[in-house]
Amino acid sequence: MKFSRRNFIASASTLLATSAAAARAAPPVVARPVVQPLGAAIPAAAPTDASLDLIRATGIRPDLFMSAMEALNRHGAKVRRDRIAIIDFAAHSAQPRFHLVDLDKGESRSLLVSHGSGSDPAYSGWLQRFSNRPGSNATSEGAYLTANYYTGKHGSSQRLVGLDPTNDNAMQRAIVVHSAWYAEPEMVQQHGKLGRSQGCFAFSRRGLDQVFDHLGEGRLIYACKVDANAGSNLIG
Repeated sequence: MKFSRRNFIASASTLLATSAAAARAAPPVVARPVVQPLGAAIPAAAPTDASLDLIRATGIRPDLFMSAMEALNRHGAKVRRDRIAIIDFAAHSAQPRFHLVDLDKGESRSLLVSHGSGSDPAYSGWLQRFSNRPGSNATSEGAYLTANYYTGKHGSSQRLVGLDPTNDNAMQRAIVVHSAWYAEPEMVQQHGKLGRSQGCFAFSRRGLDQVFDHLGEGRLIYACKVDANAGSNLIG
């Protein structure tokens, strides 16, 4: 999907400004012990005509896109801002929910991605909860910085740095980007869902190449399950 660079940049600016204004106007959120709500705690502002163009261009849910843009703004000094990846963990694993967005060109494409077994104990294909706890085998919510490449047990892989309190154990937990047999499209055809990882973002071989080509090092991956009717789904 694409539209003009000028309209895209103008829409992004309007969207960020609207989100920031809504955040200032919203009542204070009372922090809970240990767990700090992330994506879902960001107030959802009513999209303007310009922001609707932006949302249509990416095909990403408006509330999730606005949350991702806020994360990019929050961590902008640490990451390159031309491209971003947004993961919609409110979607089933059989759906392409890893969105690669080129903010310079106004283009996007979507890929299949797995979630952790600790986030879906019943293996329903739906992510039920997040965790940042070592040994949980769960997916963590939040913003990640793509780091260096290496070759491990899954072949070509990329390390991730967790930038938020909800995923700052990513390096300790060895949460990385890699390919896996259980993330191939054939899994969806045969079982109606992807297999589960130990918390990593696993892709098909072809999908991994696209992720590497799009993101490289120093860019943002934003993982979230935005639910308009509930808070962030965390288990510690």
